Amino acid sequence: MSKQDKIVMGVDADWWRGAVIYQIYPRSFQDSTGDGIGDLKGITRRLDHIASLGADAIWISPFFTSPMKDFGYDVSDYCDVDPMFGTLSDFDALVARAQELGLKVMIDLVLSHTSDQHPWFKESRRDRSNPRADWYVWAEPKGDGTPPNNWLSIFGGSAWQWDSRREQYYLHNFLTSQPDLNFHHEPVQEALLDVVRFWLERGVNGFRLDTINFYFADRYLRDNPPLPKELRNDSIAPGVNPYNHQLHLFDKNQPENIEFLRKFRAVLEPYGAAAVGEVGDAQRGLEIMAEYTSGGDKVQMCYPFEMLQPTRLTAALLEETFARMNAVAPDAWPCWAYSNHDTVRHITRWNLPEAAARSYTVLLMCLRGSLCLYQGEELGLPEADIDFEELRDPYGIEFWPEFKGRDGCRTPMTWVTDNSNGGFSEGTPWLPVKAPHLNRAVSAQDADQTSMLNHYRRALAFRRAHEVLRTGTLSGLRAEGDVATFVRGGEETIFCAFNLGAEQAHVGLPEGTWAAIGGELGATAAIGGEVTLGPWGYCLMRKV
Repeated sequence: MSKQDKIVMGVDADWWRGAVIYQIYPRSFQDSTGDGIGDLKGITRRLDHIASLGADAIWISPFFTSPMKDFGYDVSDYCDVDPMFGTLSDFDALVARAQELGLKVMIDLVLSHTSDQHPWFKESRRDRSNPRADWYVWAEPKGDGTPPNNWLSIFGGSAWQWDSRREQYYLHNFLTSQPDLNFHHEPVQEALLDVVRFWLERGVNGFRLDTINFYFADRYLRDNPPLPKELRNDSIAPGVNPYNHQLHLFDKNQPENIEFLRKFRAVLEPYGAAAVGEVGDAQRGLEIMAEYTSGGDKVQMCYPFEMLQPTRLTAALLEETFARMNAVAPDAWPCWAYSNHDTVRHITRWNLPEAAARSYTVLLMCLRGSLCLYQGEELGLPEADIDFEELRDPYGIEFWPEFKGRDGCRTPMTWVTDNSNGGFSEGTPWLPVKAPHLNRAVSAQDADQTSMLNHYRRALAFRRAHEVLRTGTLSGLRAEGDVATFVRGGEETIFCAFNLGAEQAHVGLPEGTWAAIGGELGATAAIGGEVTLGPWGYCLMRKV
């Protein structure tokens, strides 16, 4: 029996469906060496916390060898660990401990671009005839020496950088030090699939795919058309960023991506592994998710930005999101998240009082799809207020002060209240630990049954106890004022009602006989076929 056969025999190939995935930003989770930067040994030390939460899997943001211009999302070696995070042996120990705790391990793969320090790029830029000359997106200047087209970088300015060695421009959708790989060149695809195999052989259970819709650029390098102001939004880039002024028809979202994702899925299948793709598109996110998750032969799930954008998720927006998704992709499997390492923490972004934050937590657990929780979310952490002098994020430095960057959501986890670093490090943390986070440390909440941490634990346990919430259907979603109602169906039927507003509301139950559940979560029980929901209240009823 081959190693692959043994692996897949021991893994439920559908483990990802309805799973709760806990995102770890390794620089900020736990430092084990005192250098102020989190590391793999630190993660291993804290895995018991994640297991106690009730998560099914962890997703670790990049820890590969990198010059850290974009804090690991600029990779210079896909198959090794950056020394600041540890070693491959440390990673193997992490996987082993996660397996002991029943946690699947997913890692963040950044395939669309590398660092300019990657050996592939160093060779590619040397001249126009070397073996890797075509591994990146190179283009001739226009006759006047300007870039080949009007494409813009998300991080500001042109998406093209002049290189004097080749006397050509190279494409970079992010920093100039993050050149885009040329996926139209077959050897590039094969090299990246070899990277996938490398980590699968080390025991990972899946991948989060960064910027999954950026892999291919239009082979003809056509200009993007302008986007009228009334159609713009700030769901994936801040409103002050001119990136929002274009309709991104040609610099991403290319049809060739579909076939590559099929090749990628074929590599995953023997291992029972799964992938979740990040779809960054302000206009067609749900439609692209449908394309990438349909048919059972591409990625298993994607997360769009509908619940990660600045606008609070109201009942009406929830109804609209699921209506759009059902129209374009009734069988698509989304992965929902409120917060991650790129967005202002949702407690702050949506200005949520404590009761509202608890309601949104239960709502997330009741949605059809898989879920991502971002480290510290379970503590109710607000966005940290970072001064300009403390910024490390190049994105924030570029667009300050209208956009303060991503450092406010990346500050260290707080484990204890009795030191200035919250138990994260014995040294000086790479980003400051702010005082408002200390009183929400794990140690302050762990034994308090009324705490946000224990609310999350109960909410995850509730989802796990009712399989219909993980894998069942979701139907009848509608909004009336601030109240969203829907039904989850499968081996049991659960009626869900959420008041996503600060005023009292009344809700009638569907026909049938219903029994109250979720009392441990603070759910309100219905009486006589009707329930009165207080501000941010919710009702969960099981059909009997």
